[in-house]
Amino acid sequence: MPKKILILSGSPKKNGNTATLVKWFSQGARSKGAEVEIVRTAFLRYKSTGCTSCRMCQKLKKYECVINDQAKPILAKMARVDVIVMATPLYFFSASAQLKLVFDRMFSLYKWDNKANTMTTPLKGKTFVLIASAFEDVGLDALKKPFALTAKYTKMKFKSLLIPNAGESGDIKNKTDIRKKAVTFGRKAV
Repeated sequence: MPKKILILSGSPKKNGNTATLVKWFSQGARSKGAEVEIVRTAFLRYKSTGCTSCRMCQKLKKYECVINDQAKPILAKMARVDVIVMATPLYFFSASAQLKLVFDRMFSLYKWDNKANTMTTPLKGKTFVLIASAFEDVGLDALKKPFALTAKYTKMKFKSLLIPNAGESGDIKNKTDIRKKAVTFGRKAV
């Protein structure tokens, strides 16, 4: 059975560094037989700007968000794939807002019983991957932290490909050493 990989690309640029890294990672994963779906989160239609903290998802039996927009089926797919990839450029020492819109709504994929002090999620045991690039070599450690903590809390395996000094948008296309690293990383993610 081929591994299923869902990539959430948080860049608003169609041909920038993040899109290029996603392309190279996907090539590596597909070369190992993986099924890869890429979702460009900047172009989804949303009814809210992230999680509204309505907590209605906690009252449902299913793990789903109650906000009916284009993010809802993406969240549902996270529960059905083997590998979830979040790809983003570094924006002010964090992920892009376009990725955070979906990342924050992952809240709906958890069920907490505060009285019993328990949490369940269909994400447990999956592989959670972060792909990120930065213009220079500052800030990727700060960006990585919420993704690594989410993986640890959820008991997912965490892997990351962090590319400092990627240059301006699109510059990465000329860096063959990074291409090789991203393709290899995609193969290993499978």
